[in-house]
Amino acid sequence: MSQNTAREQLRNALIRLAAGERSALEEVYRSTSAKLFGICLRILGDRGEAEDALQDIYLTLWKRVGSYDPDRASPISWLAVLARNRAIDRLRSGKVRQGAVPVEAAGELTDTAPLTDEVLEMEQRDARIHHCLGTLEERQQDAIRTAFFDGMTYAELAQQQDVPLGTMKSWVRRGLIKLKKCLEQ
Repeated sequence: MSQNTAREQLRNALIRLAAGERSALEEVYRSTSAKLFGICLRILGDRGEAEDALQDIYLTLWKRVGSYDPDRASPISWLAVLARNRAIDRLRSGKVRQGAVPVEAAGELTDTAPLTDEVLEMEQRDARIHHCLGTLEERQQDAIRTAFFDGMTYAELAQQQDVPLGTMKSWVRRGLIKLKKCLEQ
């Protein structure tokens, strides 16, 4: 599954959850729990504490999912911030067991999630690419999407479309030239 597809599925699940669809919470949990648990564990330094924090995160999510704004941040970035804040709140409460990082150091722990402005730039770039792809002939769109997003080779594409290899390469090459011109505008 591509990163864009996963992001869109998570975004849709959060929207469904905000609309009261209980089954969407399970989908959100399945796709995010490992990352969020890792954030909590890194900050809290204790598996039990991280598990408790993770439970708190999903309870908070259930209550406050309506505050998620898909135009401001990607869903995983928003959830990562929620996890980080919940873990830091647990540290500040003073009830965390041995092994946790000092609360002063929690802010210094690296977060591998991109910053919100980086996420917005990536999403704008992705939207521009998809717009430009939409201006291509359908066969060029399909060939480029399949080659670059699904990882198929030109030979596999040619076989799938039942065209000679040279024809497939020409479709992709001409499509990429048009795509480049569109993106440069």
